[in-house]
Amino acid sequence: MSRPSVRPITMRWLAIAGLLCTVGLTVPLAAQRPASGSEAASYVSIDAAVVALQDVTLVDGTGGPVRRNQTVVLQGNRIAAVGAADAVSVPEGAAVVELSGHTVMPGMVGLHNHLFYMAAGGRMHPMSYTGQRLYLASGVTTIRTTGSLATYAEINLKDEIERGLQPGPRIHITAPYMTGDESIDIMTRFKNADQARRFVRYWAAEGATWLKAYTTIRTEELAAAIDEAHKSGLKVTGHLCSISFKEAVQLGIDNIEHGLATNSDYSAAKVKDQCPADLWQTATTVDVDGPEVQSTFEAMIDAEVAMTSTLAVYELFVQGRPTRDRRTLDAMAPAVREDYLAAKAEIDEIGRPEAGFLNAMAYEKAFHDAGGVLAAGVDPTGNGGALPGYGDQRNYELFVEAGFSPEEAVQVLSANGARVLGVFGDLGTVEAGKLADLVVMRGDLTAEPSVIRNVTIVFKDGVGYDSASMQADVQGRVGIN
Repeated sequence: MSRPSVRPITMRWLAIAGLLCTVGLTVPLAAQRPASGSEAASYVSIDAAVVALQDVTLVDGTGGPVRRNQTVVLQGNRIAAVGAADAVSVPEGAAVVELSGHTVMPGMVGLHNHLFYMAAGGRMHPMSYTGQRLYLASGVTTIRTTGSLATYAEINLKDEIERGLQPGPRIHITAPYMTGDESIDIMTRFKNADQARRFVRYWAAEGATWLKAYTTIRTEELAAAIDEAHKSGLKVTGHLCSISFKEAVQLGIDNIEHGLATNSDYSAAKVKDQCPADLWQTATTVDVDGPEVQSTFEAMIDAEVAMTSTLAVYELFVQGRPTRDRRTLDAMAPAVREDYLAAKAEIDEIGRPEAGFLNAMAYEKAFHDAGGVLAAGVDPTGNGGALPGYGDQRNYELFVEAGFSPEEAVQVLSANGARVLGVFGDLGTVEAGKLADLVVMRGDLTAEPSVIRNVTIVFKDGVGYDSASMQADVQGRVGIN
């Protein structure tokens, strides 16, 4: 595969930049460069003070129409200029990357992007090597962990990435899961409200910025956790069930995960603080245009509560939806791949009917069209077929299938996630003044959704990373490390 041509920066521009600093004129902050000789540095393909991406098709994340024949100028770690090729002046000495036939979009912001991996055969492992590489290689430049398996490992990885030692996305840390008495044994099982408050204070002091409620949490404990979190400057999201979406909104939750398949608002069997067993059946039959659903949407929108889509992981449990991405299978360790394919074959025989999944897609489109903030993440759990990064890309294809325009789908994957995390001033769109987090893809993303998989270069903080190299280094390793 040929790479875009790059005309390297000249010493003249470096001299000019140095002079500006000397005389005290304002210049962009220098990008955080990977440490020399580090694992992060080994993947760098473009590292220059000024970079010009020329003749690109731009989907800028604002939701506005696609723009052709654009030039994007990066200076330091910021975007200096964006516009038509004949209207943007490229600074003399810039490293010019010719990108005719390529699409550029903002770095994706993954709102449900764990740093552990769950797979068929009962596997659950931290992703100490493959996770961060797959995210960055796929164009996911920011993630929220949204429930952790090994929180201190994630805090340490975040530190190593910020110091330029490891490749990977920006990481927003979520504390260990908060749940009730009957959930997975890696989670914190709340017994009372005082415990919930202690838990929040502890993880706030340790550096978490988000909390994640899980399926059997009770009202008293979730209310206490939300109250304490807001006092400590943290926010709360949830994979709900025992508490419905509207109930969680009343408690003050900030974000809700997964959409229709976890919402007990519509269950005839719902009992307070208990998780009903008919959620998927409800998802299949509920009218997404009906008054019950509209009531949920109104409550969420009025309270500014965002919804996180994780279609890529739910698709894995639906009959007749085979693996479409060979890269996913190639990345798995052989034993993991074998167990995954066996599980998928069984699902194709006895898995969930497609009707519920299609209704879940329509639910998210209806929420978006009603004015709700819809963001997205991969959630690399389930039977293991939704890998970090690759699953985020699959979400784009599923959004288009659900009726989103390419511009809307990119906005969900980038700008909306940045809004939820409170970093929209710096990230989420390709606009002058924002941080230079960009994804370069070979082909026209607006003409063919699968172009989302053709990532060639990922810019993070103005540094270009070679996607193919990172993907190559994870082959056969997912599920091992």
